[in-house]
Amino acid sequence: MPNVSTGDRPSQSPQSVTRVIRILEALCDSPSPLSLADLSRILESPKSSVAALLRGLADAGFVTATDASWRLGPGAYGLGSALAAARRRLQSSDLIREGMARLVERSGETVLFAVADGDGETLTYVDVVESRNSVRFSVSVGDRRPLYCTSGGRVLLAAQPEAAVADYLKRLKPTRLTGQTEIDKKDLAAIVATARDTGFAQTVDQAADGVTGTAAVIRDASDEAIGALIVAAPSGRLEDRLDELAAMVREEAATISRSLGYRIQI
Repeated sequence: MPNVSTGDRPSQSPQSVTRVIRILEALCDSPSPLSLADLSRILESPKSSVAALLRGLADAGFVTATDASWRLGPGAYGLGSALAAARRRLQSSDLIREGMARLVERSGETVLFAVADGDGETLTYVDVVESRNSVRFSVSVGDRRPLYCTSGGRVLLAAQPEAAVADYLKRLKPTRLTGQTEIDKKDLAAIVATARDTGFAQTVDQAADGVTGTAAVIRDASDEAIGALIVAAPSGRLEDRLDELAAMVREEAATISRSLGYRIQI
């Protein structure tokens, strides 16, 4: 049996609630049971605190002790089934649009959701929540743009295997849409690689003069990149906000992805 301290009682603080959730997430993501030491390391919390929480979860049937380690219990699987049913009732498009609305409120700018087209060359804007600013970026649902010169296109490329990106660049015949459009294929490859590392892409005056875009991918429960979340606005208004917007877009894309069942693998 795992070493569970009988003198430690889990507190009801928000921190304890967060730790409980993280324990369940860690056990859900792990292909094998986890020891108390493993969970302590993952949560970056003392073993005594984690042990107390595990005892409470075990009492409720959410975890089970086995061979000095812990795994999910029947209560967790019942909760998972209930959550899956709830997710089916709440359509993915609703969850994405809710996140888009939150991002509009945070950023004050227009937010778009785009998906990659079947041709492998373009993306299509499938939803838009417009800024309330009188001067704002405006685009119609159904409009298409090239992948190589848009922030959304670049993060969608970054979500693909490197071999697929290399194949795309090999057949690409880029054209200048503005004086700033990057058309050098080696530079584009480096830009996509950077987007893969950072989790976002940012373009300034690349697809259209005076337009800045910042994007991150949204993933679903199967780890598929289902589309790009994009903030777009007049470039002149964003000169001092590029880092801020990058953080916002990454955070909201992660929040939406989690609501769709995406889990980061340990």
